[in-house]
Amino acid sequence: MLRRLALTLALLLGTQAHAVDLETPFDSIDGGTLSIDQWAGQPVLVVNTASRCGYTPQYSGLQKLYDRYRDRGLVVLAVPSNDFRQELASEDEVKEFCEVQFGLDIPMTTITHVRGPDTHPFYASLRAEAGFTPRWNFNKVLIGPEGEVVETYGSRTDPLSRSITTQIEALLPADS
Repeated sequence: MLRRLALTLALLLGTQAHAVDLETPFDSIDGGTLSIDQWAGQPVLVVNTASRCGYTPQYSGLQKLYDRYRDRGLVVLAVPSNDFRQELASEDEVKEFCEVQFGLDIPMTTITHVRGPDTHPFYASLRAEAGFTPRWNFNKVLIGPEGEVVETYGSRTDPLSRSITTQIEALLPADS
């Protein structure tokens, strides 16, 4: 609601607003939907993933990152995509693979387009507003507590790297 009001105000005042679509829901691999704005006030690391990619072992790092910071508010959202032709054939296969191989319990969407003509609105707005389109699997986007794009990271950036953890720690309340 506040984001919409800020965008409307910016348009009325003639200023340029750089807002990424956080409201359009993703279908959840567990049923129902997930939208980034349901985690307003929390940092969210959004990662386009694939089960048959050379970077697939990063699932372990994503889970460790989530385990380390979830009690302080971090959300890690996995967005499986077959846009690079490296995802399994069905959501059931993806879910089973991630649970069995990596013990994943991070929120996860169904198989979703992150580029091309059928791109999910979050990724389309990310391209339009922040100039970022995933170039490969395991690209990462850090959304700040106020809904702003804090940083984007390529596939080679490990989820537990200092560049990511430093940014996340700056966005979280102090460890109590």
